[in-house]
Parts: sequence; C-alpha cells; structure tokens
Amino acid sequence: MLQLVDLFLSHGYKITFASAASKSEFSFPLQEKDVQEIEIKLNDSSFDEIIKELNPEIVLFDRFMVEEQYSWRVAQNCPDAIRILDTEDLHFVRQGRQNAYKKGIELDDSLLYSDLAKRELAAIYRSDLSLIISAFEMNLLQEEFNVPKSLLCYLPFQVLHNQEQSNYGFEDREHFTFIGNFLHEPNWKTVQVIKELWPSIRKRLPEAEMHIYGAYPTEKVWQLNQPKQGFRIMGRADHAIETLKKYRVLFAPIPFGAGLKGKFIDALYAGIPSVSSKVGAEAMFLNQEWPGTIANTTEELIDAATALYQDSAAWNTASKTAEKILKSLIDPNWGMEFLTQIENLETDLNRLRRKNMVGQILWSNQFLASKYLSQWIEEKNKK
Repeated sequence: MLQLVDLFLSHGYKITFASAASKSEFSFPLQEKDVQEIEIKLNDSSFDEIIKELNPEIVLFDRFMVEEQYSWRVAQNCPDAIRILDTEDLHFVRQGRQNAYKKGIELDDSLLYSDLAKRELAAIYRSDLSLIISAFEMNLLQEEFNVPKSLLCYLPFQVLHNQEQSNYGFEDREHFTFIGNFLHEPNWKTVQVIKELWPSIRKRLPEAEMHIYGAYPTEKVWQLNQPKQGFRIMGRADHAIETLKKYRVLFAPIPFGAGLKGKFIDALYAGIPSVSSKVGAEAMFLNQEWPGTIANTTEELIDAATALYQDSAAWNTASKTAEKILKSLIDPNWGMEFLTQIENLETDLNRLRRKNMVGQILWSNQFLASKYLSQWIEEKNKK
C-alpha cells in the first residue's frame, strides 16, 4: 500500500487515507508524506457526506472486504470516480490451500470454487480495475475463471534500486530466522511447522538457533519460546532488512498461502539465502533460480536447511543468486502500466463499464446484498 501511496504522490495526486480501523503503535505516519488521514465508520451513512465532500477522481479499496462495505456508497455518491481494488493476494486461493492442508490433500478445483471465491470475484467485476501482485494469480483469474484482462493490472512489489544489498558473508552470520506478522494465519502456521522440524535440525546443528520475528505475537506464540532448545521468539523487528542481515538462513516452510511474500524480497536485500516450500516460492521470481532451496517433505526441508547452513560454497552461490535476482527485478518503469490503465479509464470510463456486463449485472439492485445488509445494520444500531 505504501508503494502505491508513493506512486500516486510522485505523479501529483493528493491523497486522503480513510480507515475504520483503529491506529496502532506500529501504524505508518502517513502525515509525514503529506497524506490526509480521516476516520470513517462501518455501516454508517456519515461516509456518504465524507465521500461527497472529497469528490475523488479515484477510490482505491484495500482488499475485497472493504470494497463490499464501501463501493456501493462510492458509486452512489461519486459515480464518475474510478474504483480500483487492491487485492494484495487472492484470499480464496489462500483459503483453498489452507483447507487442503488441514485435510491433508492436494489442492483441487473444488476447493477454489468456494463462497469466498464468489465474493472476491464479484468485487473484481464490480471494480473498474483490480491490482494483482502474482503472475500465478493473473493466470488463474484469466484461464480458470475467465476474468477479462482489461479488468486486471499486474503490479508486483516494487524493488528499489537505491537499497543497497548486504555484504555480510557466510562467516559473518549465524543462526536461522523467520519473519512474518503473526496476525497472518500462514505465518502463524509456518512457525508451528518450524517448531515441529526444529528438534531434528538442532540435533544436527547443536550450536545453531532459530529466531522468530513478527509483530503482534499473542500468548500462544510466546508459549513456543524455548531458549534452552535454541528456539527463540524475538517479537517485532524494527527494521526487517537490517535484522535479516545478521542471519545465515531464512527458513520459511510455508504450508499454505497466496500472492507474493515480502519476506523474500527483504531477504534479497539482506543477502540471506532461503529454504522454502513450493507454495512459499510460488510466483516470487518467475522462472529464475531460487536463492537457496525449495523443498516440501519433512525430510527434504530438514536436509535442505542443514546443508545450506553448513555448506559455505552452496551458501555463497545462493547469496550471489539473490544479488542477481535483485538486480533483475529493478524496474525503473514500475507502475507506469498501471497509470496508463488509469488514463484509459479516465478517457473512456462509461464505455469500458458498459463492456463489463458481468459487473453491470452485479451492480443491479437484486445483487447488492452488501448494500442492503449495511443499511439494515445501520438502522438496527439506531434503536
């Protein structure tokens, strides 16, 4: 989201950031970027007056749940505003993989065609444009679900050219690490997987430790902290890249999830090789060599982590691969295609909306369940 804020600011847009969520101590200080922040409410018509007064040219929704809650109010009060959905990752894909993992089965189409998929796809069709960060998900939406390419924009993470890669070498580093927000279910489950695998790794590498970083650790997370076994819960990392530079291997056996994982981009900057699963590595660096090892079974993950930690030659090769990938991902024209698509929408919005017949159907009254549910909740709250 911050990369999008910077992109819009760099092209002269004035930004208002509206949120119904309470700010936390870790909230980014948007005022430092001259971004106006306002508080909005859920299921409350006060938003109607706010959006009418702002009268924006573009409204960007942070994930489909926000689109469900507010898009009908935007369409009603500012019909000419371009509505953009930032998917971040496809939630129904993540849910399908999570369900497959819990059942101990391979992901199949039946787990993708869910009620959540209907909601998320409906949000995509209602929007004028949806941002997709994963090439895998772009292909899935177009090939499996027949979503028109004109409704989608492939916009992966921006890799900055002015961020220096770490020059810490093999001997300068020690221990394994994992990093990820604990409010994100795949991260929490990954930590549980690491905890199960750690005794076998520790047996082979008795001097090594596993350090787990992440914001919002709950009591159940802290209960995993066992310093005597070399398994440490470290809490939030103030600076992810600087933290990763100290470690020898990023161990991320992610069992389910979707989209791109920011931890692997940070790992490139930090020059730290990674051991991950096929799901974790999916769509990260397209067809390029992985900077470390991809493994899936318990034994493969244990062997890969142990080998990469001990083998300086393999480690140096993986670190150089990370450097090569990082350079290849730097795109001086990042975001330009997105801005071009916005320009096309600005010049021909009505015609493009007419061509999106599925979206038109979903905007008809009989399909606006979220609108009427919101109005019902608002009336109920008045009593």
